[in-house]
Amino acid sequence: MRTSFLGAVALASTIACGAAPPTPRPATPSAATGPRVEMPSGAVYTVEIARTPEETAQGLMYRESLPERHGMIFTFTDGGAHRFWMKNTMIPLDMIWMDASGKVLFVSADTPPCVSDPCPNYGPETPAPLVLEIAGGLAKKEGIRVGSTLKLVETR
Repeated sequence: MRTSFLGAVALASTIACGAAPPTPRPATPSAATGPRVEMPSGAVYTVEIARTPEETAQGLMYRESLPERHGMIFTFTDGGAHRFWMKNTMIPLDMIWMDASGKVLFVSADTPPCVSDPCPNYGPETPAPLVLEIAGGLAKKEGIRVGSTLKLVETR
């Protein structure tokens, strides 16, 4: 009798729990606020901004992954050409050089991590005040190519 009673209680609990409405999940953080970049595909990426020389030198070094739709933007005010290397970078990256309006000037797609010195440099020989780094392969997926325009929001 005790076994039947416990079985009935377990069954009733299972049915009651199964019928309960789902617990609302917290909203997934969106890229609706803070620094972000809208891609030609319409996807919005949250970006970190490398503002100091130290942040610029560090970039995405030592990171084993990037969150989905996440990247880093580098801003330069000196009017020069800025070439990047992949030393101490653990993952392939797409690097996108842009003018001040977000027009794409050069793309280094699926740029591999540097595995031995000397590390090659990537980028155009021409000035570009903005560089965006995202996970390798995403530039193509998001429709980024030379001549396309990315919308930069709160990145200055």
